Amino acid sequence: MTTREQLKRAVGGDRSEAGRGATADPAPSLPERLYAARERKGVDLYRAERDTKIRARYLGALERGDYKELPGAVYTKGFLRNYALYLGLDPDEVLDHWRRERGEARDIAPVIAVPRPIAAPGKGLTFSPSIVVVALLTVLVLAFGAYLGLQVMRFAKPPSIAVTHPAAAVIDVDESTTSYTLRGTTLPGATVSISTPGRDPYQVSAGPDGDWTSDVDLRRGRNQFDVTAIDPDTGKRSEETIRRFITVPVPDLEIVAPTLTVDQPAEGTSFANGAIPVAGSATNAVSVVVSATYVGPTSEAGAEGVATPAPPPVPSPVTLEVAEDGSFSTPYELTAGRWTITVTAESPQGRTSAQTRNVSVVFQGVNLVVTIEGGRAWLKVWVDGKLDPDLGAAGSVISNGRTLTFKGKESVEVRTGSSGVTHFTLNGTPLGALGRPGIPETWLFEPPDPPVKTNRR
Repeated sequence: MTTREQLKRAVGGDRSEAGRGATADPAPSLPERLYAARERKGVDLYRAERDTKIRARYLGALERGDYKELPGAVYTKGFLRNYALYLGLDPDEVLDHWRRERGEARDIAPVIAVPRPIAAPGKGLTFSPSIVVVALLTVLVLAFGAYLGLQVMRFAKPPSIAVTHPAAAVIDVDESTTSYTLRGTTLPGATVSISTPGRDPYQVSAGPDGDWTSDVDLRRGRNQFDVTAIDPDTGKRSEETIRRFITVPVPDLEIVAPTLTVDQPAEGTSFANGAIPVAGSATNAVSVVVSATYVGPTSEAGAEGVATPAPPPVPSPVTLEVAEDGSFSTPYELTAGRWTITVTAESPQGRTSAQTRNVSVVFQGVNLVVTIEGGRAWLKVWVDGKLDPDLGAAGSVISNGRTLTFKGKESVEVRTGSSGVTHFTLNGTPLGALGRPGIPETWLFEPPDPPVKTNRR
């Protein structure tokens, strides 16, 4: 075929294509093609999510053309390629279609670098008295600015603190040792505070070079020392607290009771939900037990026109292992009312030390804890009638063992794909699962009314 024949054939093909384009329906958009291909395959978004390992919310965004919901262009290309292969479409053609709809060109013309003209050589530097004066003034201004910047940074930044002796966080000493010398560095002139449970803190001042030294008393068992620094000019305390443990062996014939410090909760604290944080530290202890005793209703309950609730079930005690640094922490679920929390530390020899904290729980609005137990479940949640932004309009699949908390002023509504593995705790009261495994249901929580099953999807 000659060049002229090829040209005629190309022109004729263009005209025929133009003629056909005048009567044909407009080509479907990329989102429409993806939706139609999935419908032909006969699967829903959640089946496609399980097969492609791409979240249903992202697949839904591709089928709606809502690319702003996707993580970025690189992830979008990967999602389109994998989804196209799954739906039986040509991935390269799908990516080209996506680029065309975004107005992007696939091939970028090479950039031609125009050589720059050769600059004429400049004249040598010349110094005049005015230039020297300006240069000196500039140096002075920059030095003054640097000084001000250092002062601002000093006042804005808290002091640092370091313990150089002992360098290790946990050490053992001889059983005859009754004192130990702690050494470290901090801001020059800073006040170093060394606190230990059950005793007044030690305080020393750092020298001009920032070095500090303090002798601390030791007793049998594990001794805990928390070291912080305070800038005397700004009053700021160091962000970091350095903890050291020094253990003095206990003779077999001597049994030492554990020491216990409860940092949370504070005495008399009122909580707006039932997850009470319990945290602290203990020395010469192998375990800590947290328990609670119901004292009575809050002041609002029992007032005129307010019914006195029945005593709630008392939660089971929780046994915690003490970490290597002596710390322990756990959330402790309590229902509404006034409670006494008891924290008990036990030594390896069976000796115990205990502390109590009185707290009150007054729920405000709706506090719903959702726990998935026994398998995975798809969830979609509305808080006060609005979709939860974390789960999104398409919902999300929650793995076994995960716990989610939703707080609303008036209501929380939950759509679950497996009612039997979705367990609820409403305002501190465990409700358990409200349906059977594998059965999708929607439940509306509007306390004080009991949960109601709805048709919302």
